[in-house]
Order: sequence, then structure tokens, then C-alpha cells
Amino acid sequence: MAERFSDQEYVEYVVKGIVGHPDDVTTERTIDERGVLITLHINAEDMGYVIGRQGQTARSIRTLLKIVGAKNNARVNLKIFEPEGSRRAHQERQMAEGIVPQPAHATASPAPIRREDIDTSAVDLTI
Repeated sequence: MAERFSDQEYVEYVVKGIVGHPDDVTTERTIDERGVLITLHINAEDMGYVIGRQGQTARSIRTLLKIVGAKNNARVNLKIFEPEGSRRAHQERQMAEGIVPQPAHATASPAPIRREDIDTSAVDLTI
């Protein structure tokens, strides 16, 4: 028979399997009129693993968690707590100080395009 997890145990089980610091994974479970909220706390170094490219991993975890909740007739949501030192917290601090962070893939700005470099031979410019 398959092992049965509570929603909170399920989140911890999945996240511990994908992070580099599984001992740092903790959750808090709160219930209000809107349903169950599970707040996930992880090591700052593991944020990228949990969020994933364009948020895909976090979205997948939330989808699976909603299915676990539906089996128990509960509306379950996941909040990922961003620890101090995470990339977003660092970027927010820089922006507050007036520093505009550059994307990691940004290189030196490209040379400006000059008008004489543009081939307009295929365009009819007669009016």
C-alpha cells in the first residue's frame, strides 16, 4: 500500500529531495477562512532549485499540493519564504540603495546601429 502524507509532510518530502540542504527545510501550516497555507522555509542557497527556471518547479509543487489537498477536501496553498541573503532580497536591497542590478547574462552593451549600416534597398522609399 502506498504511503500517505499530510499536505505539510508532502511538501517537505518533495522539497528535501531537490535541495542541497535538506536539513534546513521546514514548514509552517496555518488554517484560515481561505483554507490551508503552508509556508516553506529553505536555505538561501536552495532558492533556485525550489523556484526553478521561470518558476516552473514552484508551480509544479503547488499543482501537486492542490491535488493532495483536493483528496482531503481542502484548499491548500504554498508560500515560499525568501530568506535573507536570497537573490531577490539582495536585488531589492540594491534597488532601495539606487543600484540597478544587471542580468547575469548581460555583457557589454552592443554597438549602436548607425543609419548607414541599415540596408534599405528592398524598401521603396518613394512617396
